[in-house]
Amino acid sequence: MPELPEVEVVRAGLEPVVAGARIAGVEVVEPRSLKRHPQGVADFEERLTGRRIRAAVRRGKFLWLPLDDGPREAVLAHLGMSGQLLLRTEDAGTDRQLRVRLVLESPAFGPITVAFVDQRIFGSLAIDPLVPTADGAPGGFGDPAALVPAQVAHIARDPLDPVFDDLDFVRRLRARRTGVKRALLDQTLVSGIGNIYADEALWAARLHYDAPTARLSSRAALTLLAELRLVLERALADGGTSFDAQYVNVNGASGYFSQRLHVYGRAGRPCTRCGTPIVREPFMNRSSHRCPTCQRPPRARAGRGAPAA
Repeated sequence: MPELPEVEVVRAGLEPVVAGARIAGVEVVEPRSLKRHPQGVADFEERLTGRRIRAAVRRGKFLWLPLDDGPREAVLAHLGMSGQLLLRTEDAGTDRQLRVRLVLESPAFGPITVAFVDQRIFGSLAIDPLVPTADGAPGGFGDPAALVPAQVAHIARDPLDPVFDDLDFVRRLRARRTGVKRALLDQTLVSGIGNIYADEALWAARLHYDAPTARLSSRAALTLLAELRLVLERALADGGTSFDAQYVNVNGASGYFSQRLHVYGRAGRPCTRCGTPIVREPFMNRSSHRCPTCQRPPRARAGRGAPAA
């Protein structure tokens, strides 16, 4: 599933094209791609036609296009496992797995189409009302408005958000009674992190994925947060992580951060830090990758003791 860097690459590619653009036409090819829009196809097409897009905004793995005129709402996009938002010119052919098409009149680029392409149909589009943020800060990256789609309001801010509260994250992380990777994948604690970047950050912080959150010291939690930010920023600079044609930007180009991964997808290959072969282990109906030497399993404790560093 695309994580924060991949979704941010898409948002940044859409922004100059969609900002101020008028939606001249809407075509829903696959009704299942509106699973988050219960009002159905006709409502989606009619309510969007003629509306104007203000910006492209992201929080965690969610992306939305706030609408400037009419009700306070936005086109909400969730890419799921294989969803893509691709920019297409008027004379471009129809994408093989096209699910929804938005025909725009862009102030900067003229007539252009945003094609929602999705092989597995796990992603979705919806028109969602915008609600005030709980903290009064901007709802997401790309728009100063303190508004967020109702379906995203429960999603936590991500580590690259300017108003992300480091100390609150540490407090809430250490209050959990679970393994550290499970906590990182909980989008109500911190958003935008999936399997790839959780594995990479845990390797960088020398933490096993099952390390109990309650036994992390504040220093260890802050170190993990710093490593999360670093790996996300590096992935952004590389255009995200692409293992196949499903992970692309708005022009269909792949990111190349996969060339710099230390553990994810490297089972059997030597750890770049100590040389021990990386292992892949079952984890929550997926897999975790770690170095057995750098990321040792947590020690069982017979009784109470000081938190682990």
